[in-house]
Amino acid sequence: MNRTLTWMSAVLAGGLLTLSSAQAHEPVVVSSKIDTEGAVLGQLILLSLERGGIEVEDRTQLGGTSIVREAIIAGEIDLYPEYTGNGAFFFDMADSDLWRDAEAAHAEVKSLDRERNGLVWLTPADANNTWAMSVRGELAREHGLETLEDLADYLADGGEFIFAASAEFVESEAALPAFQEAYGFELSSDQLVVLSGGNTAATLRAAALQTNGVNAAMAYGTDGGLNALDIRVLEDTLGVQPVYQPAPLIREDVLEAHPEIESLLTPVFQALDLETLQRLNGDVAVEGADPRQVASEFLDGL
Repeated sequence: MNRTLTWMSAVLAGGLLTLSSAQAHEPVVVSSKIDTEGAVLGQLILLSLERGGIEVEDRTQLGGTSIVREAIIAGEIDLYPEYTGNGAFFFDMADSDLWRDAEAAHAEVKSLDRERNGLVWLTPADANNTWAMSVRGELAREHGLETLEDLADYLADGGEFIFAASAEFVESEAALPAFQEAYGFELSSDQLVVLSGGNTAATLRAAALQTNGVNAAMAYGTDGGLNALDIRVLEDTLGVQPVYQPAPLIREDVLEAHPEIESLLTPVFQALDLETLQRLNGDVAVEGADPRQVASEFLDGL
């Protein structure tokens, strides 16, 4: 009986070793979402693995969140950059306050995804690509506007303010109404320019050009146009919005076959703070640079 069990254990172990060995010799399929930041982060991952001697297959800019999420769960791709805050929707926990805490959000989604889907979240970037309110740089400098608390004081003193945003941002309880309730201000209809669609490129452009007197705009925290257009994101000091930190998401069996991937990617994402990611996105979105070249130059500087 014991000899039989020992023999079966040896066979099973040998099979697992063979499977792991086969996995180690297959290219790691690197993917990303279809937007600018997806292209930049995807190429940073791809090049980091290439430089670390790992064979890769490039499937970056595959599609939207649902497409890449389904692909990695199905084993069609192995690795892509995802946002911690999306765990609220992946696991039907949108009402939980933990998603407003960066460390708690990462810990929760890491635990849930590993347990339920065999997916591992690696070290996130210290950047938050969430809904934000931003102002023209000259307005920020002239009135010392750095946070939404500063904005509330500025508005209370009667400061001029015209805000460009999408209808969704203005109407969604999770967006402008949530900011107003938390920080104690309220924008009148005369202070709002509501643009069709939800494209932050349009709202930022309106602020940059001062269209209809606009001097502030809806934005995402890591929008590429922010630096180029001299638009400043105001810090959400009260944590009204969920935290969306980008982090590599990898299949557990792939990480077991290539454990060096974690050490290759950790310093890269640790170097991606908010301003750095804005700059890299801007090089692509505004300057028209190739995402692979932008990623390569960034890695050369680490």
